Amino acid sequence: MGFIFSKSMNENMKNQQEFMLMNARLQLERQLMMQNEMRERQMAMQIAWSREFLKYFGTFFGIAAISLTAGAIKRKKPAFLFPVVPLGFVLTYQYDLGYGTLLQRMKGEAENILETEKSKLQLPKGMITFESLEKSRREQSKFFIDK
Repeated sequence: MGFIFSKSMNENMKNQQEFMLMNARLQLERQLMMQNEMRERQMAMQIAWSREFLKYFGTFFGIAAISLTAGAIKRKKPAFLFPVVPLGFVLTYQYDLGYGTLLQRMKGEAENILETEKSKLQLPKGMITFESLEKSRREQSKFFIDK
């Protein structure tokens, strides 16, 4: 009689463990999906910001370029055109970020770094562990009492 009861308990425990494992996996998948969704939304906001900035900066650049070119011709001083060069670089960068392939190139470079330059990504003193956090907490805590 005890053997049958024990066998039933073991089976129930095994089913419960499988359920908990499946539940933990489902929760992890949901967390990963949520984190990815948040990352995608943040990236979309960054691209949208860049495109909006490009509209305003493009207008400023156009007015500045026309004004500086007119001033250079009118006063016969080509030095007036020098500010157009750095402003052109900023305009090109913003265009590339908003509408070009800058993000794809950055992603490719990041993947390359992750694959070939792993040592540059290491934290000083290695990964943070529970023990190191606990040691730091104990050192900083005024109310910690050793058992």
